[in-house]
Amino acid sequence: MNHLSLSFTRRLHALLAVLAVVLLAACATPTTLNAQWVNPLYAGKAPLGKIMVMGITKDSTNRRVFEDSMVKELSARGVPAVPSYIHLPADGPAELALIENAVKAASANAIITSRVVNVSQTVEVIPGMVMGPGFGRPMGWGGFYGFYNGMWASSFSTPPQIRTQENIVADTQLFDVNGHTIVWSGSTTTTPSGQNATQLIQQFAQMIVNAMATAKVI
Repeated sequence: MNHLSLSFTRRLHALLAVLAVVLLAACATPTTLNAQWVNPLYAGKAPLGKIMVMGITKDSTNRRVFEDSMVKELSARGVPAVPSYIHLPADGPAELALIENAVKAASANAIITSRVVNVSQTVEVIPGMVMGPGFGRPMGWGGFYGFYNGMWASSFSTPPQIRTQENIVADTQLFDVNGHTIVWSGSTTTTPSGQNATQLIQQFAQMIVNAMATAKVI
């Protein structure tokens, strides 16, 4: 392999490595479950019945997207569910009497609530990279001069990158309406990486429902 083809090959390998990192980042799951708690009195017991989903946020659109996404995931598992906005359309805090009336109107036996409890940012610095021709045959001091000049002639570099990530911590709970008891609770962290709000909410809902199903509380 001559000097030019060796240099090209190394550059190609470097570019492929960068591309692999990008693809892995794109495929990473944006939401992870940090911790969960299961009430031992409910784990593996009979289904609670119909569930009303409540998104606790002042953002009307995100609330409805979240509630619809949760209802869709629950329904796919055969769990009857209804979004709270049908019976409690106003956004923001609500009086206890209004919530109780909404639960009765929905004929719900349980409630799922979810809210954001913390938003933080992390800054990641990705060092730059310099590539050049590889070491060929062993060389002495005389060969170093040619190698040194060859490095300048054929090397390329990528500048350092600064990436800011947003970490959204949410708390989700499943309540038994009749027993006024927490059945399941989970803490999650969502780190957006190119997804829009709807995609993040849909993935979040799928992960939460899967976790509750695995815990055998739905």
